[in-house]
Amino acid sequence: MNSYTVLIFLSALIIFSYLFDLFAKRTSLPSVLLLLLLGMALRPLFQRAGINLPDVSLLLPALGSVGLILIVFEGGLDLVYERSKNALIRKAFVSALVLLLVTSAAIAALLFYTTGATLQACVANAIALSVISSAVAIPSVATLERDTREFVVYESSFSDILGIVAFNFVVSNTSYGPGAFGHLAIELVGVLVLSAVFSMALLGLLGRITHHVKFFLVLAILVLVYAVGKTFHLSTLVVVLGFGMFLANAAHMPVAWFRKHFLYSGFKGDLDQMHQLSRESAFLLRTFFFVLFGYTMVPDELRNLAMLQLAGIILLITFLLRGLFLKGILRLPLRPLIYITPRGLISILLFLSLPPELRMIEVGTGLIFAMVLATCTLMAIGVMGIRGSATRNATLPEG
Repeated sequence: MNSYTVLIFLSALIIFSYLFDLFAKRTSLPSVLLLLLLGMALRPLFQRAGINLPDVSLLLPALGSVGLILIVFEGGLDLVYERSKNALIRKAFVSALVLLLVTSAAIAALLFYTTGATLQACVANAIALSVISSAVAIPSVATLERDTREFVVYESSFSDILGIVAFNFVVSNTSYGPGAFGHLAIELVGVLVLSAVFSMALLGLLGRITHHVKFFLVLAILVLVYAVGKTFHLSTLVVVLGFGMFLANAAHMPVAWFRKHFLYSGFKGDLDQMHQLSRESAFLLRTFFFVLFGYTMVPDELRNLAMLQLAGIILLITFLLRGLFLKGILRLPLRPLIYITPRGLISILLFLSLPPELRMIEVGTGLIFAMVLATCTLMAIGVMGIRGSATRNATLPEG
């Protein structure tokens, strides 16, 4: 392919992704599904045309990591704290934590007794299969009622963070005694302190930058902090989320000293611009990531009967535990929340970052792909059903 053909192809991908987003808003079918299917369709087309792409498997983790940073940062910018939301935030956090733990434990037990792999490998793979994808969940509930929408935003954001913390903990430890958990507690406290200091310092820097380019400097710093933290197995995604939440709530802080020294005259304009640029940059990276992941998928892997049976059991475990917890413990309505547990970007990234010794033959690309397709499809059906019921109720004649 010459340079013009590449430009045409990349432009067409972005246009298709934009159309998929419009379609998703009307139907509640996640655009991620369409991007994955587009990537799968491109593989045979390229093979027939004699076009050989270079190995993209090395590019996927980098693209996905930057996309995750942008998505989490954008999610943080949406989390404006209000005292009236305390109960909702608590329920969302408890739901994310408990469901991550019990679902991971159940899937790990299933893998351990059916595959004979090490417990550490089973738990690490189970965590990757148990994390709710905020990148998929949040856009899919944009048309639902406010309480449901906010619960999903908090729950999926917490699930991403807690999933990465748990995954790093399992991968970087071979034993799980008091010392390991003590080290985890110290690490989390350290990351939270770092998040507070980093947020104050970066906001102070923003107020003093006179150059017209600000957002991509902030993005570069966030990526640097995330990458350095990941090198040392630290959960620095918390810093990204904390900085986004800090910016979203900075204008509401009642401390006079803070407002005097950190809130500059153009802060609101910069915040709006960052929100817009992060949203559009995340859209771009998400497009290329899911298309490339779909392209790497070999269709024969989806016809593996043993893999499909395992995926079906994991799906059953996931939805059964979610339904029991939401209804029996949190006393929340099952519809539509039981459906909103999609797997997506974060599951793929955790799977790709597994060390070779923790990879399992039974948990391959095909299983991850099947879980993403199945959970996103079930979520779309559930959300569309809720929207359809709301529309019918709204059009019923009075009396």
